[in-house]
Amino acid sequence: MKIRLTFLLMLAAFFTAQAAQVDTVLVKSTAMGKAIKTVVIQPENSKSKNLPTLYLLHGYSGNYANWVDKVPKIKELVDKLEMIVVCPDGGYGSWYWDIPNDKNYQYETFVSKELVDFVESNYAVAKDRSKRGITGLSMGGHGALYLAIKHQDTFAAAGSTAGGVDIRPFPNNWEMAKRLGPYHEQQESWNSHTVMEMTHLIKPNSLSLFIDCGTEDFFYKVNLKLHEKMTYLNIPHRFLTMPGAHNWDYWSKSILYQMMFFHDFFYQPAKK
Repeated sequence: MKIRLTFLLMLAAFFTAQAAQVDTVLVKSTAMGKAIKTVVIQPENSKSKNLPTLYLLHGYSGNYANWVDKVPKIKELVDKLEMIVVCPDGGYGSWYWDIPNDKNYQYETFVSKELVDFVESNYAVAKDRSKRGITGLSMGGHGALYLAIKHQDTFAAAGSTAGGVDIRPFPNNWEMAKRLGPYHEQQESWNSHTVMEMTHLIKPNSLSLFIDCGTEDFFYKVNLKLHEKMTYLNIPHRFLTMPGAHNWDYWSKSILYQMMFFHDFFYQPAKK
């Protein structure tokens, strides 16, 4: 369902700005045998001991500090929307996959298991899936949907902003052939690692989904195709398009919509 949210709702998040606490921590990954830098943004003076957690992934060639450095207003959103935001380092061109026989690229296991365990052992967050969400930009947008679909027992809501939601039209880009092999030789592997071919795995009423993309983005067509496919398959989701290209100017705007979506999901009235 294509949506247009009002900025009046967004502006409410900025009244009486506070100063969220930002920590950079090292999270041990047993799967990769190394510690992964991760930014954790916590609301200031929150009274809740069971905050929801939003895992927020960076894009290709990015790092753990991208979101808080490029979009500092995210700290105000964390304060006002009452959630913890966790930004792990996803490596260079990992696409958040586990690559067989490559210990340096086990990012699916790290984010979906090791990182979640660390956060829930060290922070005052809720420990049930209804309070866990995941989203990201570009490579991280694909990664968020990929991980949420594969781990529906862990995440209850997922988003993507300007995500590379179908990797197959880009067989020579962004290190993907190094991870999966050449597309013309490893088509089955590429199909199993692209969100576009994973929609059949989404269980009914399992995931709350929100996808957005700028109309001038080179990923716009694949996002539109994913929206059309989900609509055809009656997979509930929200889809938003706005003017914008594949850059931080667009992402700094879209994060407002993304975080409002997750806030509404986390704090929806309990079903009777």
